[in-house]
Amino acid sequence: MGTKKVLVVGGTGYLGQHLLQGFSEIQGITPYELAFTYNSFPPRPLLDSFPGSLAFHVDLKAGAGFHFISHQFGKRDVVVNCTALSVPRACEKDPDAATSINVPTSLEEDEALPVNVYGKSKVAAERFISEKWTNFAILSSIIFGPRTVSPVPKSLPIQWIDSVLSKGDKVEFFYDEYRSPVYVKDVVAVIRTLIEKWLSEGKKMQLLLNVGGPDRVSHVQMAEAVAQIRGHDLSLIKPIYASSVDRGVMSPADISMDITKLVQSLNISPTPFKDGVKLTLASEANL
Repeated sequence: MGTKKVLVVGGTGYLGQHLLQGFSEIQGITPYELAFTYNSFPPRPLLDSFPGSLAFHVDLKAGAGFHFISHQFGKRDVVVNCTALSVPRACEKDPDAATSINVPTSLEEDEALPVNVYGKSKVAAERFISEKWTNFAILSSIIFGPRTVSPVPKSLPIQWIDSVLSKGDKVEFFYDEYRSPVYVKDVVAVIRTLIEKWLSEGKKMQLLLNVGGPDRVSHVQMAEAVAQIRGHDLSLIKPIYASSVDRGVMSPADISMDITKLVQSLNISPTPFKDGVKLTLASEANL
């Protein structure tokens, strides 16, 4: 099918870096030309790790920088949008920034495979994409997994839980908020599968998928899994009501996912949560 050009928007973020890693592992099998965008810091560690890829500075708030990509990289066959302002409190404090980053209006000239939009801006992004493009897949995920080549500013949940429990102090965790965390390499596998399916079949898709893990877990259950695997004292985990803590923003109690459509349409079975935690912690030990 010839070399295809893939642009990863937000390549310096957590998912973006893992996605670049995933593409680098199959470069000998499927011919891709890779480019990625960055905003907050020069991507030297990524360029060293993924030689042959191109990096472009883009300011999503201003919508600036994409014309350089068109000029230097050319027409993209696939755009994977991994950018998001995903911290709820930050979105509440700066809704304009949340909208400008999470709703991909500056990608209007491209066909896109967007990933990871959040909250109200997620709904707006889904509406915008559905109205503007005829070929897209929107993936909704809560991701965990190993660290990235280049550090990211946001806290990684499994690593954070392990760190606080290892100190031996009691830590509060919500027992009444449920999620379906998905191992990051499973998300990468889903994106790669969708890209390869679309490129090989040549059919347009209009797809909305929940890309979650197979387990519905509370924050307490997440902490318990880490403690059991690492041998931390379970009595350090203090279950509390989510409503007892003022986080400066409302948070939904249950955003666990039905992944039946994902499993059936792509024949992909995401990693069980405890197995993903084991893989994540094993990677930490090898650093």
